[in-house]
Amino acid sequence: MTHLGFIITIALLAIMTAVNFFGMRLFNKVNAVITWWKVAIPVLAIIVLLFKFHSSNFSVQGGLNPGSAFGAPGPAGTGWHAFFYALPAASIIFAYLGFEQADQLAGEIKNPQRNLPRAIIGAILIGTLIYVMLQVVFIGAVPHNLISGHLGFAGIPATNAIAIGPFAGLAAVASLAWLAAVLRADAFISPYGTGQIYMTSTSRVGYGLARNRYYPSMFTKTDKNGVPWFSLVLGFVFGLVFLLPFPSWHSLVGLVTSASVLMYAGAPLAQGAFRKVLPDASRPYRMPGAVWLAPVAFVLANLIIYWSGFEVLWKLGVAIIIGYLLILMHFSDNPHAPKINWRKSAWLGAYLVGMGLISWTGQFGPENTARLPFWWDMGLVAVFSVAIYYWAMASCLSRSEMEEAIAEQSGGAEDWEAQVAEAGGAAETA
Repeated sequence: MTHLGFIITIALLAIMTAVNFFGMRLFNKVNAVITWWKVAIPVLAIIVLLFKFHSSNFSVQGGLNPGSAFGAPGPAGTGWHAFFYALPAASIIFAYLGFEQADQLAGEIKNPQRNLPRAIIGAILIGTLIYVMLQVVFIGAVPHNLISGHLGFAGIPATNAIAIGPFAGLAAVASLAWLAAVLRADAFISPYGTGQIYMTSTSRVGYGLARNRYYPSMFTKTDKNGVPWFSLVLGFVFGLVFLLPFPSWHSLVGLVTSASVLMYAGAPLAQGAFRKVLPDASRPYRMPGAVWLAPVAFVLANLIIYWSGFEVLWKLGVAIIIGYLLILMHFSDNPHAPKINWRKSAWLGAYLVGMGLISWTGQFGPENTARLPFWWDMGLVAVFSVAIYYWAMASCLSRSEMEEAIAEQSGGAEDWEAQVAEAGGAAETA
């Protein structure tokens, strides 16, 4: 990133933060416009490029070569190993993480039993359809004289064309200059919309952690619009800090994906514990099939973490250790912080260390030893995940302990209702 790039990035983060300060009403309007744009432009590209479609492109030079079904050597970048490694490393998993904002903002959803599944499942299905169709039309629209080599578009050197923007380049070489211009504009607008919603959800996560007393109480401060302003401002500051060690998207995406998925891995554990101990609790959303969905989700989350590679996992481990130290420092100075039952939390240490060891001896790196054979390594991750899940379920708090912890972390119903009223009702986000 250039010096000018840093300045522009700071300005964009400041704009995203400012929009949030106007409350959810204005944010919803801005986000709605950008969301429709993010759907409309890819759909437009699909429709236009279909008129340039060559079905024979799918059989050039023998067609697509996925490599051996069981990981035998094939062309570079093919086979199941490359497929699994690309899921987190090539930001494929990240591309589907847009559903998480519906979950993080679920406190502001009307009729969550109906609308929350629609938002999450709908986002996944729409994204999948658009991504698949974009790939199909891209392959089909490439001119025959370029299909077997690097795509050098509109005077751009062949080695740089893909990195600069394949769809805009393809539109230019297909004499669709207007579409190329729209796609280049979309390359700015769509990521801005993503950053905007992430800024919003990050402030709500900080607010929720403070409400549960894991963060200092300052994070619960809201303005007259119910916006958690302290959490929002600190999110802006940390966004700038992350630009220093990660000055490019490629250098950050693997860690972001693994950290996000690790966060998701905790969700089925918590869900399973609540369903086991408090099955009769009143809740606005009840998930069917939770008994078997929770352990399956935990296994899949750990597989994605494992596929990220040991280089990412050891960095994530360092970040987790720093985070725990900061939280423990907060606990030591806060008599109202949640009580930690170290004996019943023993599975957590075993889980983190075990995943690190499996990754170190597994097939996904760099910096791994590759001692575990391919396929056996993922089988071990699955078995280990199931063992940790049921260990955690066996170690979870009793009903009385859980109810006591909920009461302590919520600060009492009267205190919560007072804060909601003070914030105009919007503080219920967390």
